[in-house]
Amino acid sequence: MARTFILWLHGLGDSGPPNEPIKKVFKSSELKNTRWLFPTAPYNPVSCNNGRVMPSWFDVPELPFRVGSPIDESSVLEAVKNVHAIVDQEIAQGTNPENVFICGLSQGGALTLASVLLYPKTLGGGAVLSGWVPLSSSIISRVPKEAKKTPILWSHGTDDELVLFEAGQAALPFLEEAGVTCEFKSYPGLGHSISNKELQYLESWIKRRLQSSSSTFLHLNCFKSIFHSR
Repeated sequence: MARTFILWLHGLGDSGPPNEPIKKVFKSSELKNTRWLFPTAPYNPVSCNNGRVMPSWFDVPELPFRVGSPIDESSVLEAVKNVHAIVDQEIAQGTNPENVFICGLSQGGALTLASVLLYPKTLGGGAVLSGWVPLSSSIISRVPKEAKKTPILWSHGTDDELVLFEAGQAALPFLEEAGVTCEFKSYPGLGHSISNKELQYLESWIKRRLQSSSSTFLHLNCFKSIFHSR
């Protein structure tokens, strides 16, 4: 069974280890050979918290995040480089890019989106939970052709008071303009948190991506065998 890699990016002020129990929800046999990674963001001053230093992937000028809230794109792009370095290392160790999944909550979800959109290869998928679009529309012209093939799963609670539901919905026209496929799942009554229902759907979504990737791989191998036998 080919190895799957799931990179989980936490939210603002959180850290990696407390999120590790998430992997216990993923019980499918298809995911037994999965390497999980829960890194902790570096400590940085955060503008929305009066410059207080805390684990933060990039600077956040304003919370709650609404449609039209300011962004610090330069610090986002710096954080993307670090995520790409992790993915590059995993692929260099032999993991198929289409078996690589980046997932994140809140600020980690925003970074997930930026990282997937700007990665030069097609990945298995990017899952954004209660996140936002941390990039300006000018970035759309920089989205690599292969990145446009990476699917996005967006999960958002309708009662989210930290990253408003409308801010999550604003991702849909942005991604449509970028030519990226996005499945948007709303969770009535859910605030700014993760539910087991979200995680269970995420597991099934990843399984479908893996099956699709495996089918493509088998098809290509069969084609090569036929070609070389002639």
